[in-house]
Amino acid sequence: MSSLFLAQARIVDGTAPEPTEPQGVVIEGGRIREVSPGARAPAGATTIDLAGKVLMPGLIDAHVHVVAVEASLARCATLPDSLVMARSIRLMGEMLMRGFTTLRDVGGADHGQVVAIEEGTILAPRLVIAGKALSQSGGHCDFRGPFDASAPRFEARLGALGRLCDGVPAVRRAAREEIKAGARFIKIMANGGVASPTDPIHFMGFSREEIGAAVEEAENAGTYVSAHLYTDAGIRRAVECGVHSLEHCNLITAETARFAASRGAVAVPTLVTYDKLAEEGEALGIGAESIGKIDDVRLSGMESIAIMHEAGLPMAYGTDLLGPMHRHQSDEFVIRGRVLPAQAVIASATHIAARLLRMEGQIGCIAPGAHADLIAVEGDPLRDLSLLTGQGRHMPLILKGGQVIKHA
Repeated sequence: MSSLFLAQARIVDGTAPEPTEPQGVVIEGGRIREVSPGARAPAGATTIDLAGKVLMPGLIDAHVHVVAVEASLARCATLPDSLVMARSIRLMGEMLMRGFTTLRDVGGADHGQVVAIEEGTILAPRLVIAGKALSQSGGHCDFRGPFDASAPRFEARLGALGRLCDGVPAVRRAAREEIKAGARFIKIMANGGVASPTDPIHFMGFSREEIGAAVEEAENAGTYVSAHLYTDAGIRRAVECGVHSLEHCNLITAETARFAASRGAVAVPTLVTYDKLAEEGEALGIGAESIGKIDDVRLSGMESIAIMHEAGLPMAYGTDLLGPMHRHQSDEFVIRGRVLPAQAVIASATHIAARLLRMEGQIGCIAPGAHADLIAVEGDPLRDLSLLTGQGRHMPLILKGGQVIKHA
């Protein structure tokens, strides 16, 4: 069994405002065996000295679409599966080199991609998927224009983020089919969205009965529902219906944030995507009807995370970027850091995200028994969150499952 020893590791994991004193970390069989100041290298272990550096858990992005290989989601859904898969492999590989060792895909990825990663066919972060997101006709996964009455044509394509279902029986069947196909949770589109053509932001997606059906099916399978949400009314209704994971939440009020926190919900803001859609979306082929909706949510984003933090609503790290904009994935750290303490921002991409993924103790921490998903950082990100940006240039060491991905 191969073993690795990390010496003089000062740990930052989002649980404390300062790095720890130097620790020794013993890694065997892809997992952490020991973490303590007195730990010593096992016989035959490879030693890496981290003096002057900070050791962190591998980062977790809890809101990605790894098949969103084009900025235009409508166009992405028309691409051949082979091309989407090839581009997706590249996107995930780039994410890994930024220090993201786990991804939560909230619409689009399939179980074949999960298997390819787990068996080592491709080198990519761990992948936790929702399968296809569920949307009503005219909702956030319906990319037919207002004058297109044809049947949906691209739902079976890998590049399609979601599928349409209308009515309680159809929602139940879709949820069951996604769980059967390997979904670890269910994603629904419960508000209008930016990237789709016929649903203004304030539109409600699905009836209460349909949302309740999705929640019941998820709970029957031992999991939960994640919902695309912007408006305060949409968020409150979703929480009342039993939705656990609240994506985006740009227009949330303090009262609803406190209510969501009291129900044990978790929010996943995605601020960076609105900045980049505003800056680059038109040039990358996002339609005028979508560009016009961006400021409806972008301008409230910073206030929303302050509201949720004050209300005690846990927030996981998410980005929701599309196509070439994925290169901005790590900028979410700096954006949130303008409002939140650095410790809270780091926690969002470590133990809070791990809890949302129901992998607490396995990822997002540096503790005995956890996967050896680790990054070393030159400097202290608690003092400078920009050290987590730059396409991994400040990360001389990246490990996934004890495998050395990068050692500079």
